[in-house]
Amino acid sequence: MAMRIRMVRGAGRARMHIPDGFLSRDVCLATGAASLAVCALASWRARATLGERQVPLLGMTGAFVFAAQMLNFPVAGGTSGHFLGAALCAALLGPLSACLVLALVLGIQCLLFADGGLTALGANVFNMGVVAGVGGWGILRVLTAVLPARRGVFLGAAFVAAWSSVVAGSAACAVEIALSGTIELRLVLPAMLGVHALIGVGEALITVAVLGTVLGVRPDLVGAWRGPAAAEAA
Repeated sequence: MAMRIRMVRGAGRARMHIPDGFLSRDVCLATGAASLAVCALASWRARATLGERQVPLLGMTGAFVFAAQMLNFPVAGGTSGHFLGAALCAALLGPLSACLVLALVLGIQCLLFADGGLTALGANVFNMGVVAGVGGWGILRVLTAVLPARRGVFLGAAFVAAWSSVVAGSAACAVEIALSGTIELRLVLPAMLGVHALIGVGEALITVAVLGTVLGVRPDLVGAWRGPAAAEAA
């Protein structure tokens, strides 16, 4: 889930969808270059590896994340949140495809709905696609590698990964805003982490609900699942 939080000290809003004017040129260029490199790798990888079964899943996952991100809800104290979906995409499609899906969703939101600035698009993709998507996938893979291959254990690991992905993405956002000189780190980091720690719980619950449903009907579609049902389906 991403968040919009009103800052107390006259800096407007610091939010996961960073608007124009919040980041310095250097931060925009650095995060944009990193996001472009990851998306280029993801595109090449997708053409080489995605089969007839994965392509429709990628499209449906992207459509679901796009629709879910459009629904905002109040959280507390002047903040609002919405589903991010990075960990869910990574669990279903893998980390690179998750980055690609988030980049497409964020690009459409920026260009058509002015949700996030055009100059900050690379940073938003970096935070919500690379940091949240790849980071969430990494945590999920580590947990599933050391824990028993059971459905309940996997969903518990997905809960932790989804929560962590939101917190990590918000931390990256706060650091970029601080490096740009917009808001001091001592102010923006606690504000972002504090609210996103709560929002992450909702993200994790939605992620677990979706993955649990998919595991119940088509476990072979959950790329990160390595349980017996996935082996039989494969």
